[in-house]
Amino acid sequence: MATSDELAQIDISKEEKDKLVAEVMRYVLFKTHQNSDCPIKREELTGIVTKNYRQRALPTLVINEAKDRLAATFGYEMRELQRTRAPATRSGRPSQSQLNVEAKSYVLVSNLDPEVYSKYVEDKGAAHLSGFAFAVISTIHLAGGKMPEEDLWHQLKRVGLNENDETHPVLGNNKQKLEHLVQQRFLLKEKVAGPEGHFMMYELAERALDESISAKIKDHISQGPDHNVAKRVALSTRAFTSGFSDEL
Repeated sequence: MATSDELAQIDISKEEKDKLVAEVMRYVLFKTHQNSDCPIKREELTGIVTKNYRQRALPTLVINEAKDRLAATFGYEMRELQRTRAPATRSGRPSQSQLNVEAKSYVLVSNLDPEVYSKYVEDKGAAHLSGFAFAVISTIHLAGGKMPEEDLWHQLKRVGLNENDETHPVLGNNKQKLEHLVQQRFLLKEKVAGPEGHFMMYELAERALDESISAKIKDHISQGPDHNVAKRVALSTRAFTSGFSDEL
């Protein structure tokens, strides 16, 4: 919470500041719902502030206070995502602009008790999406954290998920659902040069590597002696969707 001295230095009233904080909170909540939990770029939030104000320190102050209020009011952590590396450009190197933009984005993560979240917040109708995310992430995890696209679909096919299925009875278009995991920053996708030409490689991205998710994946796929990829994923998906969709 900004002090009166800080507000005086920035030359803004408490009422104006509170209004901006509320606008940022509202934007984050609605954008998260509208874009199915895809990250929100910091520059979008900064734009809310700089639309009518030019004080350089104001965006950081407003965003930080919005974080605090989202946690106190709704039990959400507004977590900043940090890429370990940016996707490569056609030259094979990440551009500096990609690094800057990608490093400054946010997602909402629930800090509520799992039982409270399940009872009052969780969208039961989206459990199948959490199950799909778990199947994909755990498959890539078992492959060492990265996997060629062809190999990924080969494993997913063994649990009933076909690459070219655009009318899956639950997921709809399977390829689109996989691409959505890239947009949500659970996966990183890039073109890689191989001895037989270029191919697409999927790698776990920062949200899948977050301890809150990776620990649960490791726990479920380590239960039992069977390390067959398809069988471990199939056995674990139901358990995951029943209790961990707040994280995915």
